[in-house]
Amino acid sequence: MPAETATLLDLLNKTSDWFKAKGIENHRLDAQLLLGHVLGMKRMDLYMNFDRPLDEAEVGRFRELVKRRGAREPLQYLLGELPFRELNLRVDKRALIPRQETELIVDLVRKTLAPGRQSRVLDVGVGAGPIFLSIQKEVPNAIVYGCDLSPDALQLTRENAARNNLADANLFQGDLFSGVSSELPFDCIVSNPPYVGERERASLQPEVRDHDPALALFGGPEGWELPARLIYEAYDRLADEGALIMEIGAGQAPVLKEKAASRPWKSVATSKDYEGIDRFLILHK
Repeated sequence: MPAETATLLDLLNKTSDWFKAKGIENHRLDAQLLLGHVLGMKRMDLYMNFDRPLDEAEVGRFRELVKRRGAREPLQYLLGELPFRELNLRVDKRALIPRQETELIVDLVRKTLAPGRQSRVLDVGVGAGPIFLSIQKEVPNAIVYGCDLSPDALQLTRENAARNNLADANLFQGDLFSGVSSELPFDCIVSNPPYVGERERASLQPEVRDHDPALALFGGPEGWELPARLIYEAYDRLADEGALIMEIGAGQAPVLKEKAASRPWKSVATSKDYEGIDRFLILHK
């Protein structure tokens, strides 16, 4: 733990060094965000106040958060919230922490749906609600439904809907499509399903392995098993010319395209994430 210091800059420097020794990749940024959280300052405010002394209460609150971060508790849990596109989301152990690349899936939905026509969209595995709520907020004429196996995740989505002044209707509990009426055909099904392989568990960062719920993380021994099942079952839940848009793991596109051949999809394509990785699969009925 960094020792108690008199100024903001001293505290940041010592905390950053301590985080680095603990193996935290973004050690400087994490120190800044935590101190800004304690002091109610943005990062730019910190730069303008490097000589500001901290009182005993402020140091105490900061040291407690630093201790938890050093134990590899996710930064987002400590901050209590996460920006996602136009949303501000609460995040905790009830659901997967939304990743930055997942924001791109909302753009793919917008490009896929016919403009000006009312469309029915289903988000399979809503988690904390980032996709479900973003489509509500950003896609005109979309009637959005959501489902999740976890009742805790659904409750977190409801809380985030209230937090962002959005609706929490049309949410169903069940394994993939089991909780959703078969009489509802969808123009688009979207999902960020569990796609990490069980055999990868030991190599995951502690923030992921020890804190993200396993139910939302692991898709099977290799990781592609649950996504393959989703591809198979989604075909029958789509309206004619509907589309399935899903996030996938790095390197999974070839095997999932092969598995998709079990249904008569009209087209199967991929889309890349910010790192140039084939991160999304787009299947048209």
